[in-house]
Amino acid sequence: MSSGFNRSGRGKSKFILGALVLGAVPLVISTFAATVTVGTGSLEFGQGSQQATACDSTVYVAMSEEWHANPSVQDTSDGFFRVRAVTISNLDLTTCAGKKLRVRLIDGNSAEITAGPTADSKVLQISLPDQVPTSNISDPVVLGLSYLTGIGTPISTPLLATVSLSIAGTAVYDGTTLSPTNADATFYLDPAATTVNIDGQIVRRTTVETVNNPKA
Repeated sequence: MSSGFNRSGRGKSKFILGALVLGAVPLVISTFAATVTVGTGSLEFGQGSQQATACDSTVYVAMSEEWHANPSVQDTSDGFFRVRAVTISNLDLTTCAGKKLRVRLIDGNSAEITAGPTADSKVLQISLPDQVPTSNISDPVVLGLSYLTGIGTPISTPLLATVSLSIAGTAVYDGTTLSPTNADATFYLDPAATTVNIDGQIVRRTTVETVNNPKA
């Protein structure tokens, strides 16, 4: 299996790669698509993504990367593209109201990648609003942003991540107009880039899950 971050964008990969240059800092957005067959439990997977969102028939994942300097003695220009954010697009907040939304990153050995300040921080989770929001939300407390272990146990540790839930503006995945039935949920892993600096080349799969459990 080839890396999900083939910069050429010409292979057999189903990914769509885009490049945005902001000042002197390059930003790369990789997008992934898969569909979920609701009601039967069967999943159809697109390369690089795996979704179990029973409240929404189709959602998309866009992962943005930015250059992270990592100079070495041999080469002071060394660095890599770090995972800056993971966006879940085309999210229907009417059918997913009140559910938990979880994201995790998987490497080429099918192991969960640490996404927080502790080694067991494998999952990022938010609580989607019980009522359909009327404006964008960027308060991690309101959205209940938290870290979980791989099996879903909450972790008490300071948050490095932030999050936004957008119903107005332009969708990260395909540029469509956002709405309550076509929302973006964006997890920013570590905006300060002080601790969580994941090399985008090691990410081979993302998973997106919803949990219908208010206490989870």
